[in-house]
Formats: sequence, C-alpha cells, structure tokens
Amino acid sequence: MARIVIVSNRVPIPKSRVPAAGGLTVALRDLLIPGSMWFGWSGRLSSEPSLQPALVEARGVTYATVDLTSEAHRAFYVGFANGALWPLLHFRLGLMHYRREDYLGYLSVNQTFATALGQVLQPDDSVWAHDYHLLPLGRMLRQQGYNGPLGFFLHVPFVPPSMLEAIPVAREMVADLCAYDVVGFQTEEHARDFRDCAQRLLGAMVDGEWVRLNGRRMRAFADPIGIDAQAFAEEAERAANDKLVHRVSGSLVGRLLAVGVDRMDYSKGLPNRFEAYGRLLERYPEHRRRIHFLQICPRSREEVDEYRRLRAELDRLTGRINGRFSEFDWTPLRYSTRPAPRSTLAGLYRISRIGVVTPLRDGMNLVAKEYVAAQADDDPGVLVLSKFAGAAHELTEALIVNPFDPDAIADAMHAALSMPLDERRERHVALKAKVFRTTASAYCQRFLDALHAPALKLQAA
Repeated sequence: MARIVIVSNRVPIPKSRVPAAGGLTVALRDLLIPGSMWFGWSGRLSSEPSLQPALVEARGVTYATVDLTSEAHRAFYVGFANGALWPLLHFRLGLMHYRREDYLGYLSVNQTFATALGQVLQPDDSVWAHDYHLLPLGRMLRQQGYNGPLGFFLHVPFVPPSMLEAIPVAREMVADLCAYDVVGFQTEEHARDFRDCAQRLLGAMVDGEWVRLNGRRMRAFADPIGIDAQAFAEEAERAANDKLVHRVSGSLVGRLLAVGVDRMDYSKGLPNRFEAYGRLLERYPEHRRRIHFLQICPRSREEVDEYRRLRAELDRLTGRINGRFSEFDWTPLRYSTRPAPRSTLAGLYRISRIGVVTPLRDGMNLVAKEYVAAQADDDPGVLVLSKFAGAAHELTEALIVNPFDPDAIADAMHAALSMPLDERRERHVALKAKVFRTTASAYCQRFLDALHAPALKLQAA
C-alpha cells in the first residue's frame, strides 16, 4: 500500500502536552497509521535552517521536521501567511499587509520544505499538503521531479476573483494551486470561487470540478471536514466527572449557560458577539440573572498588532457589560484567554443551553459540529451559527445569523432561551444526523478517493 505523507505548517508530535489549537490532528487520525509520515516545521527557531529533516517515530508514524530561522519564520508566517493571506482569505482587505520581501520569504520557506521533503519521499508516496501556508509546495515538488499523487486541502475560505486580485501575486497563487492534482475546499462556494479565479486570471478551461491549464487537468472540489462525532459524544458524556465542568455547573446556581469557544482572532467576530450579548440583556431583561455567558478564547499570534488590539477591545467590552449589568451575586459575562482541555470543552458544551458560533468568515468551524455532537438527546442545547461559517451550509437546523448584526444575534439567543423542548429536540435530531454522517473519516476517505481516482492515474501515465 502506498504511503500517505501529510504536510502541514507545523507538526504536532504526540509527546507534546500542549492542547491542540485546531482540529487537524483529530481530522487526520485515520491516516496516522504505522508507515505513514507527517512533515512540517518543528516549531523551533535556529540560527541556520535545517538542511535535512529530523525524524521521530511515534506509534509507527514518522514525524519529519525542519527548523527555521527567526527571519525566515517572520517573513513566512507573520509577514505573508498571516499578514497578507489570512486577512485576504477571510474577506478583510483592510487588514491585509502585503510586502514583496515577505512573499519572497514565504516562497523561500516553501522551497526549504520541498527540498527537505524531497529527501525522504519515496516513489510511490502520496502527498497531502494542508492549508494556506503551503500554496506553492506542490509546484516546487514537481520541479524537483516528484511525479506521485499530489493533493492539497484549504481549511480556510477562498475568495472570488475580484477580491483575490487585491493581492499582487494573485496569478501566482492560483497557478501554484493548479500544480496539485486535487485541491479540496470546505464548501462548493469556495471551490467555485477558485475555479472562477483559474478561469479569469489564468485563462484556464473549466468543466464542472475540473480545471485544465497548460495541458494538464486538476480537480477542485468540496470536501467538508468533520469530526469523530461518536468519540466526541462519548467524551462529552464522560466529562460530567470533569472537575472544571463540575465547578462551572455548580457556579450556575440553576442558571442557564451560553458558551463560545474560539481562538482569539479577528475573523471570529468576538466583539460583535459580546455586543450582541449586551443587547440581549438590554432588550430582553427577563434573561438577566437567568443566564451566564462563558467565552473561552485562547490567545494566538500575539506578535501581530491586530491581535493585540482585539484583546484590548474584548477586555473593554467585558468590563462595560459586567459593569452595567452585573449584580452582587451574578456576573453575566465570563471571559478566559486560557486554553481548556478538549474533554473540558466537551463537558461545557453538554451542560450549556446555547452554543454561540458567530465568525465573520470561516472555512468550516468544527466547534459547531462538536457542540452538536456533545448534546444530550433528551435535553439538547441550541446552536446559534453564523451564515458565513462553512458549517452553515450543512447545519441548516441551527439558528443561522448574520454575524455583522449584533441585534440579530441577540434575537437568536433570545429565541434559543425561549425555545420549547420539543423544538430543541427536533432541531437536534436533524443536526446530529448530519454531524454523524459527515465525519472526519468520511472527509479523509473522500479526499483519498479523489487523489487516487483512475482519471488522475491516466493523466500521470
């Protein structure tokens, strides 16, 4: 059987005790079998870049990593990937900071990855690269002579041509993605936007999901990522014994809980969410003293100015809401920037009445799916979900809101708090069926089926 080689910006070696910030490790768990490989940055900064990857084996999986210099990491990660690509792909052009030297640094790190990876690739390997950090990696591997199956998955949104053209290297980015055999997106909208970009910016021929450019074909299709729903549901049920969940539950004193869990990022719509909660308490005073809102948002990318400003804004809003509405025995908004273990989050979802997932733009947002999976069938909570999260394309029985409208979010939270049990159960049954159908395993299998499809094998031949 051909070996699967996963490539990502950073490699989550299992021995680390730091809680994972994203769902990639969980999503790809089925592929982490003996004989597979995961390649990427080690997380270490050194005076010289790695010339050869360091190899570590854990439970039969080989983890291959390279070190980067601080200068290379700054240009690649802070400068281009998160200073230019992240805001662009989240429709925030006003926050995009493009510098040519950052783009050159981004290309240089991708070349470092390609060179190091080329030293450990075997002829029959299948390579699956992940996310916006690695757009040019496929082209560079091809230039080095790798001819095996080459796939890429974009976890964040893609944008239409009129927006992509705002970045000076738009054509290069699209051409780089066309070097892969298969490119997966979270939604059909994102896949269609990419195909439109290939057609408009490069003159590619598009036929359904297929894009033809320079004599070769590649496929751009939707493959929504999922979770291990059964495992998460079981974890949520066990989490009733979690100490922190017990403490939170006890502190509610019979009140209801609304919960939000997001990495601290301007794409998550956190200021609007806090504003919405304040509007809920202002416009629907019957909910005062009846609800606590717990927002968990671990800090991230603190070297980026926008993130420091975001934290200051959330601190200000928290103080304003609590200062206005709190009473001696009731604090309406609890806000923590510390990460919580996955098991604790599962338990918090289960005891809450509302899950608030309102990003301004998101590729998928697995918190929405985890929230659904964690609910008790007999007394489920209600999911309030942004229309601009990829999950909204699937989870249509949630209360779908415009995240730019705090009043609409407040109205949805009021509806969730007022919703009869029968309706909550009816919505949950439909949502649960979808989450248990579009699992992480199904996501991986769909992508590998596409990557190893006969049509691509004929092209390679």
